Amino acid sequence: MSEIRLAAETRSEFGKGAARRARRAGFVPGVVYGHGHAPVHLNLPGHDLMMALKTPNALLVVPIDGKDEYVLPKAVQREAIKRTIEHVDLLLVKRGEKVTVEVPVHTEGELAPGGNLLEHVLQALPIEAEATHLPEAVTVSVEGLEAGASIHAKDITLPSGVTLAVEADAVVLQVIAAQAAPVEEAAEAEAGAEA
Repeated sequence: MSEIRLAAETRSEFGKGAARRARRAGFVPGVVYGHGHAPVHLNLPGHDLMMALKTPNALLVVPIDGKDEYVLPKAVQREAIKRTIEHVDLLLVKRGEKVTVEVPVHTEGELAPGGNLLEHVLQALPIEAEATHLPEAVTVSVEGLEAGASIHAKDITLPSGVTLAVEADAVVLQVIAAQAAPVEEAAEAEAGAEA
């Protein structure tokens, strides 16, 4: 995973008024914490942050006290209607440090014929990996799976240096049979509803 550099400024003003002024100027208020350090309050460039957060578990590089530091997004607060970023909590990480994150599960291939449905029991897979080498996603093949088949966490091939942070027997994906009512029953039910 590549590093994304953000030009952040240290915040000295706090409260709703200061946050609103920062947002009007195109910044997003944020806080960096971790490793026993006192929290550092920052203003981050809004557009650059929004683009960076399109990548799951983006490794960000921000200047703190004149030194570039690695941070991971921990919590992102969004405005309810416009979905703009209102505030971000960032976790300070070090090179070589192991962190636990959730990565999206992508599928490839086609299920066996017969109208079966694929259910994502876990949308994201909890893993532990080095902070500077986080995978963006894991890909699972569902080619030819029949109804009743399931894929457990232990069945997923992980990149080297990545371990599961969930029970090995946890179900990630399962194939279920389509439960469509026969056409005649559906037509009768519809006719009965109109009467």
